[in-house]
Amino acid sequence: MRGVAVAAIALTSVMSMAACAKDSTSSSAGGSSNASSGSGCKLNTPPTAAAAGSSTTTSSTKVDGSALKVGLAYDIGGRGDASFNDAAAAGLDEAKAQLGVKDVKETTASPNESDAAKADRLRQMAQQGYNPIVTVGFAYGPALQTVAKEFPNTKFAIVDSTVENSPNVTPLTFTEEQGSFLVGVIAAYKSKSCHVGFVGGVNVPLIQKFQAGFDAGAKAAAPDIKIEDKYITPAGDNTGFQAPDKGRLVAQGELSAGADVVYAAAGNSNKGVFDAAKSKSGSYAIGCDSDQYKQPTVADDKDIIISSMMKRVDTAVYDFVRGVAANDLTSIPKVFDLAVGGVDYATSGGKIDDIKSTVDAYKAQIISGAIKVPSTLSGS
Repeated sequence: MRGVAVAAIALTSVMSMAACAKDSTSSSAGGSSNASSGSGCKLNTPPTAAAAGSSTTTSSTKVDGSALKVGLAYDIGGRGDASFNDAAAAGLDEAKAQLGVKDVKETTASPNESDAAKADRLRQMAQQGYNPIVTVGFAYGPALQTVAKEFPNTKFAIVDSTVENSPNVTPLTFTEEQGSFLVGVIAAYKSKSCHVGFVGGVNVPLIQKFQAGFDAGAKAAAPDIKIEDKYITPAGDNTGFQAPDKGRLVAQGELSAGADVVYAAAGNSNKGVFDAAKSKSGSYAIGCDSDQYKQPTVADDKDIIISSMMKRVDTAVYDFVRGVAANDLTSIPKVFDLAVGGVDYATSGGKIDDIKSTVDAYKAQIISGAIKVPSTLSGS
C-alpha cells in the first residue's frame, strides 16, 4: 500500500487566518502577492510555512494476480471520459502491468439505468467467475446491496459509497472537499476579475462536497471573491455527467456573468466546460478526478486547463485488486485523503508554478488539521 507520510505542522486555523486577513498588496493591482499570480482579488496573507517533505512508499513484496478474473463496472461515460472512469481504468491497467492480471471484463452503465439493470450486469459477472468486481460510482450502491449478499464469496469494491452489512464489499471513498479546497485557492490566485465558477454534473451530496471545498478554498484565499455555483442536472438525472453540450451552456452562463476561472466536476461533461472557457479570451478551467491536462480526449483544450483536482481512483482500484491478490485488504485506507495521497492537485503545464508553494502551504494546514474543510454546503 502506497501512502504519503507527511509531518503534521502546527499552523493557525483558517478561521484565525480569515479573522486576521489583511491586504498583502499595494492599492494597485500589482502588489507583492498579486504580482506572481496576476489575481485581481484582495488576497489574504498566505500561510508562511510550506508543505512538509513527504515520501511515497510502495510495498516491495511481489504479488501475483495472474489467476484473478477482474470485473470493472464503470459509471456512465465509461472508459474514455477523461475523468472519473478513466481514473478507474488506469488503476485496472496498472494491475495488468504490475500484477499480471490477464482476464478482465469491463462494462458501462447507461444514462439513468435502473438499479435492476445494474444488478443484472453485476450478477452476470459474478456468475461468470469474476472476482474481484469493482463498481465505479455511488449509483451502484442499491444494486450492490442486493448482489453482494447473493455472492458472499465474491469480493466487491465500490467507489464513492459504502454498502451496509456487506462484509464482502470494500468502500473506496475520498475527501473530495480537501482537493477541491486547494483548486479553490488556485482559482482565486489566478482570477483577474476575482470572480470564479463551479460547474457540477448532478446536484447530489457527492458533488456538493466538491463545491463545498472549492468555495471554502477560494474564500480562504480571497474573502471577497464572487463565486458562481451551478449544476448541469438535478438529483435523479445522472445525464449531467455525460452532457458536454449542457456543460458548455452552464459554463458559458458563468463566464458571461463575469467568472474567468471555472472548476468542472462533471465527468464527461467537463469537455463542454473546457470548450466554453477556451472560446472566451482570458478564461481558464480547472479539471477534476484525472490530470485532465494530460488526457488525449480533451487535448484541444489543454492550453486553458491550469490544474485539476486529482482524485486517485486509480490508486484505490489498483490497491484493492492488489489486496485481493495478496489476500490482505487490511492496508486499504478507511478514506483516501490528502494525507495518504488520495486527493491532490495537478501541476501539469506549469501554469501554477508561481503559486505552488502557497498551495502547498494550504495543503499542509489541511493535513495537520489546522484547516477543517467543510464537506457539506451551508444549510444542507
